[in-house]
Amino acid sequence: MKFGTDGVRGRVGVEPMTASNMLALGQAAGRVLAAKADGKIKRRVLIGKDTRVSGYMIESALEAGLIAAGVDVRLLGPLPTPAIAYLTRTFRASAGIVISASHNPYYDNGIKFFGPDGMKLDDETEAAIEAAVSEGLHTNDSDSLGHAKRVDDAAGRYIEFCKSTYPADCSLAGMHIALDCAHGAAYMCAPKVFEELGAQVTVMGTEPNGVNINDGVGSTAPAALMQLVQESGADVGIALDGDADRLQMVTASGDLVDGDQLLYIAATERQRLGELKGPVVGTIMSNLGLENAITEQGMQFMRADVGDRYVMAELKQHGGVIGGETSGHMLCLDKTTTGDAIVAALDILAAMCRRQQDLATLAAGMPQYPQETINVDVEQASFAKAEIAAQPAVVAAKQAAEAALGKSGRIILRPSGTQPVVRVTVEAETEALVAEHLPVLVAAVEAAAKG
Repeated sequence: MKFGTDGVRGRVGVEPMTASNMLALGQAAGRVLAAKADGKIKRRVLIGKDTRVSGYMIESALEAGLIAAGVDVRLLGPLPTPAIAYLTRTFRASAGIVISASHNPYYDNGIKFFGPDGMKLDDETEAAIEAAVSEGLHTNDSDSLGHAKRVDDAAGRYIEFCKSTYPADCSLAGMHIALDCAHGAAYMCAPKVFEELGAQVTVMGTEPNGVNINDGVGSTAPAALMQLVQESGADVGIALDGDADRLQMVTASGDLVDGDQLLYIAATERQRLGELKGPVVGTIMSNLGLENAITEQGMQFMRADVGDRYVMAELKQHGGVIGGETSGHMLCLDKTTTGDAIVAALDILAAMCRRQQDLATLAAGMPQYPQETINVDVEQASFAKAEIAAQPAVVAAKQAAEAALGKSGRIILRPSGTQPVVRVTVEAETEALVAEHLPVLVAAVEAAAKG
């Protein structure tokens, strides 16, 4: 069993997402974490999950494995991923485990770990857990087994934390929010956060049945929220994904505001308040309009590889506090330790309050360049997909396009981490330029893949 860039994930019932593997993973994690416990950190692991029906099975298997290794377990129930990160810190636990496949369909599920600091588990510990899985199962004797119990007030603790990140000099009183919880992990706690801060909240995506998570709702399907905003007359729309670590927002007129625009608002507000530290970090897929808007206002902009783990690494290395992805992962490290869609939404709402401007006005400061991506199937290629971009014809086509676009556009050739495809992206000042160069690059990649 191998950890990917965001833990272990896959289709339930297929390796590695089987009951036997989850039992082995829990027991291996328990052994490693118990060995690392030093008295200051208890042999205690928290487990939270989203609303997928498979969560019951996986939770039980992990619980049994951890207890067999002598680790105490605290079951949190359905809660957002960032809630488990927060509670891991406040419980002084050895680790927190999240059972979720984030924005994926219900038939997938996954496991990710947080360390005692509320951040993603370090690579060394993940490697030790992988090695322990291969050593097989071992059960402690009865005198040294762990114990388990449920934490009944977990949601309430997290709600209070989220509210504490909203500035005391601001209020949501008089604001009408349309909120889409994706039938996911935040279906109970997210509405309460905004309501208790004074907002009128119209909700959707708050009736999970185990199989409808992310199904036509949430941040990956924002059209439903865009319609709800217009029909309800809301001032703003907020869309979360299944585990509530991704955020998209919608203006009062029903227009989508994506992760790049939200990052721009958050960064410029920190600069205005004198609270910005280090660079603003996006990814290689962040819109060129974001980079230009950030640098034109005197801030430093850096790009990381795709994935919030890599954004986090750049922020930590360079002392930054704000970063994110176009998909809506936003890291506010001056407020919490991981991507948190509710905290990020409150951050944007605070900027609206303090500037007395609506979302559309704040987002308008960042022009968005047209960008289009085509996935090219390279399954039959005679060499690895990572080598496609280095093929002479592809290099020549890319260099020609880059020369034609100059600083007003970008070419991105990115092999997928999970599929046999190469993603070909062209970004330029006009849609005409995108339409001119994208087919040429796609043809070059297709020809290279055919040999």
